[in-house]
Amino acid sequence: MNLKAVTEGLLFVSGEEGIDIDSIADILSVKQDEAIKLIDELKEDYQKEDRGIELKKYGDKYKLVTKKQHAEYYKRLVDEQISEKLSPSALEVLAIIAYNEPVTRITIDEIRGVSSAHLVRKLVFKNLIEEKGRSDLPGKPRLYGVTHQFLDYFGIESVKDLPKIDLEEKNKSIELYDSKYTDQ
Repeated sequence: MNLKAVTEGLLFVSGEEGIDIDSIADILSVKQDEAIKLIDELKEDYQKEDRGIELKKYGDKYKLVTKKQHAEYYKRLVDEQISEKLSPSALEVLAIIAYNEPVTRITIDEIRGVSSAHLVRKLVFKNLIEEKGRSDLPGKPRLYGVTHQFLDYFGIESVKDLPKIDLEEKNKSIELYDSKYTDQ
């Protein structure tokens, strides 16, 4: 039996969920090292120019994804982008969670200055965030963090790959008359 072909099929069948190396090894009844070797061989196969997909790792899950260099064609097929599907408020909540996880909804509300309960429920429903445990604060509020689907949506392997934010620059006060919005 061609285990590389079976591994490719497992990746295809797992779809958006992806599959971790332990599951591949268990299903194929091979050691983890052999499963990693099969994944590496597939990655190499997909790096060829005549292939339209590639093998990526998001968190601990492996997934088949389309190649970025072909994105303009895929955009023609799929009109909407993630930013069009999610409101700016939802993207703001996602950013707060991604940069501060694990974080409570109350902390999200404090950062935003408005209630985020509805947006948090919406993002949980869309499987972009999930409960990561409970805080030790009174009432034991839920702690939220991003999911593998979040990583997949934004094409990153972990939250460590998020762009760095220069907080000092963001916290500088802007003089009204020195701002770019003054009449000249």
